[in-house]
Amino acid sequence: MTAQPIVPGDLFARHQTIKGLRALADFLENNPGVPVNTYGWDLTHHARGTDEHQAAEVDRIAVVLDAVPVDDRPDGGHYTVTKTFGRITYTAVHVPAHRMAAHNALMSYADVFHATTDQDAA
Repeated sequence: MTAQPIVPGDLFARHQTIKGLRALADFLENNPGVPVNTYGWDLTHHARGTDEHQAAEVDRIAVVLDAVPVDDRPDGGHYTVTKTFGRITYTAVHVPAHRMAAHNALMSYADVFHATTDQDAA
């Protein structure tokens, strides 16, 4: 498996994300009156590229996380790897191109349908 090259813009985004997470942690620690989600928080990384590149990215991240990927692609799902750090969960996900195409096709009808309630009809 070949390593993905590090792109300078990715380094900036990584630095800003880490800096933001640390600032948030400090803020929450110093402001106990600010609520947090009882069940924690999820950070999701969506792999980019072709299906093959995305799956390889999930595999690469799985090695770093020392975790086993979950492959739901045969059932029409995604390819993911997850690791939990306390109540914070990091997930890397590969959405197969055919699933994304199906989602985009479904969403293309979103402007046609408008949810109403019985109260709206009155």
